[in-house]
Amino acid sequence: MNDAIVISDLHLGGDNCQADLLIEFLHTLRHGSNPSKKLILNGDVFDSFDFRRLKKSHWKVLSTIRKLSDEVEIVWINGNHDGPLDIISHLLGVQVVDEYVIDSGEKRILLLHGHIFDDFLESYPITTHIADFVYRILQKIDPSHGFARWAKQSSKTFLRCTEKIEEKSIAYAKARKCDVVCCGHTHLAIERASRPVAYYNSGCWTEKPCNYLTIRNGVVRLSAFDESHITAESREHATLPLALAAS
Repeated sequence: MNDAIVISDLHLGGDNCQADLLIEFLHTLRHGSNPSKKLILNGDVFDSFDFRRLKKSHWKVLSTIRKLSDEVEIVWINGNHDGPLDIISHLLGVQVVDEYVIDSGEKRILLLHGHIFDDFLESYPITTHIADFVYRILQKIDPSHGFARWAKQSSKTFLRCTEKIEEKSIAYAKARKCDVVCCGHTHLAIERASRPVAYYNSGCWTEKPCNYLTIRNGVVRLSAFDESHITAESREHATLPLALAAS
C-alpha cells in the first residue's frame, strides 16, 4: 500500500478540467487497484472560488472526495486558486493546510503548492492571465493537448519560472531538514531524484496525460493516468447516478 498519493491542479470549474478521468482515478483509490493511506491534494483543486462554474462532473469529483474521506486520510494543501477553505474542510471532511510534511521510510518529505515562490505571478498578473487564456484556447483546438504542452514548454519565461520555483522550494525544504520536496502549480510534471534534495512536481489534471505522485517507503514516483487505465468495472461505475456512484 502507498503511504500517500499526491495530485494537484485539478482546477474544478475550469473548462479544461479532466473531471471524468479524475473520478476514475479516485475510484482506483477506493476499490483497491491503487490503495493508499493518504490522499494529498496539493493545491488548486478549484479554478476559482465560484461554485456557479462547477459542472455536474465537478460536483461528482467533490462528492467522491467526500466519500473517500471516510476511508482515507485526505490533506488539502491550499493553492493560489483555492481561496478560503474552512467551509470546504468541514463539508468534505478533509484537513486544509498551507504545507505538509510526511515521514515515509527514512525520508522526510515536504509538500507545498509552490506558488509562494512564483514572483512572476505577482509581478505580471495581466501577462499571466493572457498566457493562461492562450493556453486554454490551444487545448480546445487540439484535444490531445500536445500543441499546448509544446507551446508551454517552449516558452523561455515559463521555463525560467519553473526553474526558480524548483530552486527556491529545494532551498526551503533543505532549511526544513527535509529530504524531498513535492510541488504543483507549474502544471509541468517533473521527477528529479538525483538532486541533494529530491524535487518532484505532480503536474496537473487539466491536460492529458494527467499525472500523480506515489509515496511508498521513502520512494517517490511520478506516474500518468489516462483512458488506458479505465477498466470495464470503472466504466460501469461511472454510469451510475451521482448518489450511487459516490456510495
